[in-house]
Amino acid sequence: MSILVVGSVAYDSVETPFGKKDNILGGSATYFSVAASFFTPVSLVACVGNDFRQEDRYLLESRSIDLQGLTYMQGETFRWRGRYGYDLNDAETLDTQLNVFASFEPKLPAPYTNAEFVFLGNIDPRLQRQVLTQVKRPRLVACDTMNFWIEGQFESLLETLRHVDILIINDAETRQLAGEANLVKAAKKILGWGPRILVVKRGEYGVLKFSRVDNGALTVFGAPAYPLESVFDPTGAGDSFAGGFMGYLAGTGRVDPEAMRQAIVFGSVMASFNVERFSLERLKELTFKEIELRYNEFRELTRFEDVKELRESLPVS
Repeated sequence: MSILVVGSVAYDSVETPFGKKDNILGGSATYFSVAASFFTPVSLVACVGNDFRQEDRYLLESRSIDLQGLTYMQGETFRWRGRYGYDLNDAETLDTQLNVFASFEPKLPAPYTNAEFVFLGNIDPRLQRQVLTQVKRPRLVACDTMNFWIEGQFESLLETLRHVDILIINDAETRQLAGEANLVKAAKKILGWGPRILVVKRGEYGVLKFSRVDNGALTVFGAPAYPLESVFDPTGAGDSFAGGFMGYLAGTGRVDPEAMRQAIVFGSVMASFNVERFSLERLKELTFKEIELRYNEFRELTRFEDVKELRESLPVS
């Protein structure tokens, strides 16, 4: 099944301890779409300026990403400039120029309104709801947000959360949104606002998935981050995670608990590849065989014996 994503397409200038790149392709919808395209067709809704490079359009089209929803507007494409220190979990924003993105009003092409899997990227909560009013009968809706919307559009964000199934944010945003220092307490509060699943991205510490079940209890699943020797650029890692996660679900058509766990690992796999190079350079050359191999390596990271088998192997009564 195809997946609909609404978000930003941008040009980034990024500096890390390992190099510097200017005016490279970025944006939440871009990273999400390319990562998801390994698992399922993608329909992208975003806006760009008349400076958007044809080579970047070709890249997206080469991944079978439908660009009917990519709107060209008079002006310049959204631009972000940031810098990372050796703590690659934290980005320092040096400059943000919204440009045409400031007046973005997402309008879905007719075929997109039938989307069953929807991802609402990090945009104004009002626009996220505007997208949902245009989709007829979505089967699964996930969304992202950030501290800017949590601080400035809290009530509007809460209204959006009443209409989504999955919220995917990082640990700092989780604590800020709930006003709780403890992630478990924060998860319980957020899941009481509408979403039935909260996925917490924790950078080099992995991912936690919190779920509500029918009796009101909370279930938790965790996956580690893949241990990498070389990390060049964490920009877009969270969006690549979301693309792998939602792409796998849409590609298989499954939303059961086991599929959710597998999707968490596939999302982590895509994020781990993304950070190995700047921009989309690693994802451009990635093969599905490499994805399968790293998925299996993830399984080995957390494999351990059943407690019964372990007890039988120990010299104790």
